[in-house]
Amino acid sequence: MNNLLDLPTLPVANISEYRRTIVASLAMPTINSLTANDLERAVRVFAALLGEHREVINRLNVYPVPDGDTGTNMSLTMTSVVQELDALPDPAPLKDVAAAIARASLMGARGNSGVILSQMLRGFVQGLVNEEALDVEQLVAGLVRADEMARAAVSNPVEGTILSVARAGALGAQSEHEHLATAVVAARDAARLALALTPEQLPVLKQAGVVDSGGTGLLLWFDALCHVVLDAPLPPTPALPDVHFASTPESESTSTLAQLRYEVMFLLEGDDDRVAAFRAAWESLGDSIVIVGGDGLYNCHIHTDLIGASIEAALDVGRPSKIRVTDLLEQVGEESMHRAFADRGPSPRTSVVAVVAGEGAAALYRSLGVREVVIGGQTMNPSTAELVAAVKASGSSEVVILPNNKNIRPVAQQIDALVDATVRVVPTNSVLEGLAAMVAYQADADAQGNEKTMSDFASRIVTGEVTRAVRDTTTDAGEVHVGDWIGVARSGICAIASSLETALIDLATFLGEEQHEILTVLEGEGSSKSTTDALLSFVAERFPAIDVEVHAGGQPLYPYLLGFE
Repeated sequence: MNNLLDLPTLPVANISEYRRTIVASLAMPTINSLTANDLERAVRVFAALLGEHREVINRLNVYPVPDGDTGTNMSLTMTSVVQELDALPDPAPLKDVAAAIARASLMGARGNSGVILSQMLRGFVQGLVNEEALDVEQLVAGLVRADEMARAAVSNPVEGTILSVARAGALGAQSEHEHLATAVVAARDAARLALALTPEQLPVLKQAGVVDSGGTGLLLWFDALCHVVLDAPLPPTPALPDVHFASTPESESTSTLAQLRYEVMFLLEGDDDRVAAFRAAWESLGDSIVIVGGDGLYNCHIHTDLIGASIEAALDVGRPSKIRVTDLLEQVGEESMHRAFADRGPSPRTSVVAVVAGEGAAALYRSLGVREVVIGGQTMNPSTAELVAAVKASGSSEVVILPNNKNIRPVAQQIDALVDATVRVVPTNSVLEGLAAMVAYQADADAQGNEKTMSDFASRIVTGEVTRAVRDTTTDAGEVHVGDWIGVARSGICAIASSLETALIDLATFLGEEQHEILTVLEGEGSSKSTTDALLSFVAERFPAIDVEVHAGGQPLYPYLLGFE
């Protein structure tokens, strides 16, 4: 198993007395109800815990399909909630805090786990419209509603998942509702036990030697409640568990819906009366279906091989927006390579050294198998010595360098003569060209072979970037003035605008063509959710057949990098 759960030996015959003892030892004093401030604090503590435990939860994600990373999706969902709470006046009444939690969790939900979590939060706060505080009866009712609404949103509820942990928490609170303190401790203990039992309910978890990832994340909610009510200590972040994936025969893997390739998510504005028919249509198209919301607005999630049909089904209900499509099989490969990188192990025959700007972009490269990352890019050209050091640090006898910038390519070309290893340079001019090249990388092939195939893949992507002008100039696209937003393609400046959003959409218009299949968006410093959403809405309308992948790159100076393939 793993070391995530430090479960006490519970005296089953006298469980109530045990809980009262725990409460008595911690509560000095306890609170009898949750005020608006208490609820907000619990949410913020939960969000912080998810951030701290994110990578641990990600590593546990083995069932049914890694749809994004569970820890990341849950953390991002709660980040949206915290941002909404930040916008409230201080102090805010309980009804406003509850409304903010419900609205932000629905709008900001990411991935299957995030959508289910949003439904639980919405259920938890649903009855607080006219209340000034949350007493023990309302807490229990909220946990029960959270459980019921989450299960109602899932087409095929599976035990051994986050749903089992949620139900156990609700039942635990129901069993010990004499005081708020005993209720939250009982809910946490029951959720802990349910999480520990998930491997007995799902063979894939037992094979991997882990507990359920979504349930692990949800347990932190009960920890947060205990912390606010009793000042109970928060759980430390455990070490990353060692997860061993069992291989599945090809005939078996191709026959199960768990192997569906794409995750499709969007917000749907439409007719409430048609949602049931929409759900039925989706059930014929895929699995892991979660549709949550109401009053004309729904957050929709499905795993499918039929992207177009899944989006078209929504048109009978209303208008889909903020469409996100993720290739799940690619994520499985990325996660496998990420684990291999984290463990390092022996150096491969051929390593890759990449020059990258931005923490998120660097993480993407590492997840794809890059051995050494050199921080650099536009205005931050690394030195020859830095590239030499990276090649030597790779430990391989053959190395491929991805310079990812035309100004860095000449420096990279010198490295072969300065080291004992055989070094080849793939002539990439952007981070996205480098990512495309990494799809073709083979660690056991020689550097020359990798250079050829990786260069071929890099040439298939059409890239562009948005930045802000630092001087006046004249271009084929028109006059540029300091402060203008400009879209830059390989051929030069192709878009000039006073707003980032306009420049970004103009760049996408210039680069995109009907035959393109994928658009990769790398968000950098200065990007925003509203601008990204505007781009996604434009692409969905202008290029409906294109699948869009959005990644947090964190690169400076360039809020957006676009790559059409």
